[in-house]
Amino acid sequence: MTQHIKILDGGMGRELARVGAPFRQPEWSALALYEAPERVREVHDSYIAAGADTITTNSYAVVPFHIGDERFATDGQRLAALAGQLARHAADAAEHPVQVAGSLPPALGSYRPDLFNAPRALAIHRVLVDAQSPYVDIWLGETISSIAEAEAIHEAISGQPQPLWLSFSLHDDPDLPQADSTLRSGESVSAAVTKAVALGAANVLFNCSHPEVMISAVQQAAATLKRLGSPAGIGVYANAFEHGSNGGGANEGLSGLRKDTHPEGYLHWAQEWVGAGATLVGGCCGIGPEHIQRLASTLK
Repeated sequence: MTQHIKILDGGMGRELARVGAPFRQPEWSALALYEAPERVREVHDSYIAAGADTITTNSYAVVPFHIGDERFATDGQRLAALAGQLARHAADAAEHPVQVAGSLPPALGSYRPDLFNAPRALAIHRVLVDAQSPYVDIWLGETISSIAEAEAIHEAISGQPQPLWLSFSLHDDPDLPQADSTLRSGESVSAAVTKAVALGAANVLFNCSHPEVMISAVQQAAATLKRLGSPAGIGVYANAFEHGSNGGGANEGLSGLRKDTHPEGYLHWAQEWVGAGATLVGGCCGIGPEHIQRLASTLK
């Protein structure tokens, strides 16, 4: 490899379930912050031991969509701060340099650009930003389904000193040709990357979509960044969901996981992404420490 590859961590929710943390819908990964925060630290430690250079705070589900409006009002600040502290402590204890990315998830529902409301999203994200700011090195807006969501995240971190990474989720209908990769809103990858650069994103990523659609997005992103003369990096962290299993609401049970996203299979896709220009690689839902170890041992 001629370029330096940064290794991200993998999915938090499924790994919490695998290590025995309390885990159910609708709370998802936020439940462990209530009942077993030591398990969150355990998962962070496992990704660091596997070779991750960046770990992400367990704040993805600390939103009303998962814990409800009442609990978010009373507990949101505390839970988000705890998520930041757990990741910070894990990073500081690591034997190699590890950065902490503060997760800023879809405030009003994953994969649902139709539910987006800018003022509501901004209010939710500002709680997460205020709570996590003392602990994070990077702001990571993730699973972004529309350009409007990215703009709201940028507004939420206004005045914060940490760099911004923006990670978009792609429409991953298996019948859609790879060359036609778009955001879940239908907006083009090129338009999303152009906006991310205008918003000052240090890196543009793609996450929580099937591995097959990522290569087209990386190629489109690389072409757009070259055209713009931007130094922004490109990242990918795909999920392991079965085709068609994420088409319902995000709180409607657990999606099935594919058999072909084992560590060796996932590495094959990652090598394609790196060949197309990606310099940050990790995993999302269903991608665990064993996958990250395989990526780190081969790509770094």
